[in-house]
Amino acid sequence: MSNAKVDILLLGSGGREHALLVKLAESSRAGKLYVAPGNGGMDAMAQKVELDAESPVAVATWAREHNVGLVVIGPEAPLVAGVADAVRSAGIPCFGPNGDAAQMEGSKKFAKQVMARAGVPTAAYRSFTEQQACEAYVRQVGAPIVIKADGLAAGKGVIVAKTLDEALEGVRECFSGAFGEAGATVVVEETLEGPECSLLALTDGKTVVPLATAQDHKRALDGDKGPNTGGMGVYSPVPEHLVSAEDLATMVEVEQRVVAELASEGITYSGCLYGGFMLTPEGPKVLEFNARFGDPETQVVLPRMKADLVDVFLACDDGTLTPDMVSWDNDWAVSVVLTSAGYPGSYEKGKVITGIEKAEELEGVTVYHAGTAVSEDGSIVTSGGRVLDVTAVAPTFEEARARAYEACELIDFEGKTFRTDIGLRAVK
Repeated sequence: MSNAKVDILLLGSGGREHALLVKLAESSRAGKLYVAPGNGGMDAMAQKVELDAESPVAVATWAREHNVGLVVIGPEAPLVAGVADAVRSAGIPCFGPNGDAAQMEGSKKFAKQVMARAGVPTAAYRSFTEQQACEAYVRQVGAPIVIKADGLAAGKGVIVAKTLDEALEGVRECFSGAFGEAGATVVVEETLEGPECSLLALTDGKTVVPLATAQDHKRALDGDKGPNTGGMGVYSPVPEHLVSAEDLATMVEVEQRVVAELASEGITYSGCLYGGFMLTPEGPKVLEFNARFGDPETQVVLPRMKADLVDVFLACDDGTLTPDMVSWDNDWAVSVVLTSAGYPGSYEKGKVITGIEKAEELEGVTVYHAGTAVSEDGSIVTSGGRVLDVTAVAPTFEEARARAYEACELIDFEGKTFRTDIGLRAVK
């Protein structure tokens, strides 16, 4: 394997991208680092680039003109837009699936059809493009039920309806344009019961290398109450009393079958395949697939990973990925998300953040920036709903959790909110 330095362009601005940037920077292969658009934490590590990250032509042209040797695509929108296709057409290695493969996240209906052909266990569903027919079906099957906007909705287009009224309101919300074009097709699914588990896997289109398990906490409030969010906290690995060795083997096999099914249909899936699973009494069933690293799962998976991320990402691109390129330490990682008051609804921006450096002085603590920016006077300020991912790594789960919360208390900004029960379900 070459030891030549590689200049890297990373697309994205969230906690996932900050975690990716930190890990890429550790590589002996990493040359100059560029980010587009970046955030308040990433800007200190890499050169910020003014670039439309969702424009295939703009990204490919900029990368070629600046002799970039690897483009890493963090978020889903550029993947679905075909940015990876344009970058590879320009002769530049890229981490992230092409536009066809990214439909695993870009269209829930497409993903369901692939799962059916691959014989993958998932919730029963029907899809609709007409509101009246959709409402009639929902009335027929009743609640609880899940209503999903088919396309990308920035993590928001999923309504887990406990009552018929909630379900019908979700249908109306989708078809009214609340989620833009994403709601033009609506997928109605049965509700699955059980704990959730995320399993990310790296793949070059043939070999699938599973990463460590993680468990996200989606609801805004303690005790899994309140509205769904993009994730309020996460820990890794998930202990065996929640995910048995048999469950894990099933989840890995599911992801291998999906990659193989796509390959048989002429679609090479290379990059990260994120499987969201529900651990039902009948075994793991797929809730969703995403076409990129999960957020906030990345913030606990990457700190525990022993791998040269540049070599691994290049291997995913050129079809040379092998399982021995990734191994794991025995530590635990816990990440607590600090959010702006009001999230996932409306919230204020521009609140000055203090205490990040003090928090990072604690052993094993890294603060990943998500919704932050640098103000004109150089202060770090809030610029999003999910503001910071406060991550602690330690030899025991209890130490990691305690240290993450200790770090949270050292950080301050007006309206700071967070869940106090992240990871408690890992305690037997």
